Amino acid sequence: MKSTELNSPEITVIVPFLNEQGTLQELHDRVESALSTTGKTFEMLLIDDGSSDGSLETALAISKADPRVRVFSLRKNCGKAAALQIGFEQAAGDYIFTMDADLQDAPEELPGLLEKLEEGWDMISGWKIKRNDPLSKTIPSKLFNWATSKIAGIRLHDFNCGLKLYRREVIKEIRIYGEMHRYIPVLANQRGFRVTEKPVQHYARKWGKTKYGASRLLKGLLDFLTVIFLQRYLRRPSHIFGGVGAVIGGIGFFVAVYLTILKICGQALGNRPLLLFSVLFILVGVQLISLGLLGEMLAAQQREERFPLRNLDDKK
Repeated sequence: MKSTELNSPEITVIVPFLNEQGTLQELHDRVESALSTTGKTFEMLLIDDGSSDGSLETALAISKADPRVRVFSLRKNCGKAAALQIGFEQAAGDYIFTMDADLQDAPEELPGLLEKLEEGWDMISGWKIKRNDPLSKTIPSKLFNWATSKIAGIRLHDFNCGLKLYRREVIKEIRIYGEMHRYIPVLANQRGFRVTEKPVQHYARKWGKTKYGASRLLKGLLDFLTVIFLQRYLRRPSHIFGGVGAVIGGIGFFVAVYLTILKICGQALGNRPLLLFSVLFILVGVQLISLGLLGEMLAAQQREERFPLRNLDDKK
């Protein structure tokens, strides 16, 4: 859907950065050169994620020299997802690119992504077929991408590539936090958007150092569980809570029936631990089923919400 604001740019490029002072000017120049070949107007949003090396001052200098560049700054390091979410909220373009500031993904790939999107897709994710990173990053990344593709049911090879392109309606329907920037393709697919990938070149880091450590693997795993839970059970919470509760409660019930038969046959039950487990399982099962029903009541209040309706009456 086209933006209705007067003189609004057709393209927005969102670049979150953390201590990337050495690459920002070159990044801007290459983005400007690449997008000039598309014939479309653009803006560039530089989102400072709490840099401490002078990156913010460099970004402000770029903005002063180029009015198409806007700069936003977080007071402290909040993570890439938070920086991207700010960019999504401020973007004015109909096509939204996101890319990292380290220049490992080339700005010259942008026109090719735009051509791919115009084939009818809603989101294009970059696919780094050959990564120029150490094994400590590439091996966990391959495992992560394989597991995410299998469990989430979306066939992509590289979920975490920073180079992506979206139609405006995609970024307006998703909200990210924590480490969920890794799962934007999954979130978009959940909303019914058409998602694909395009191979892109990947280059070795020329300046600065990586911001990703081992601690983010655990955070990413927890966020992945959140995404999968929301994907499968957001609208029907009773399917998970009620299902688990029914299984646990059922086990407790059948154990209670078994113990009742033993009691009828004259056996003493007072010293049997199985009796306590039976009561515990029944209580836990009832509580989980009740929790599922409460979740259904809350979900029912949201069901009149926005459904993933595609706009087929787009008069440009």
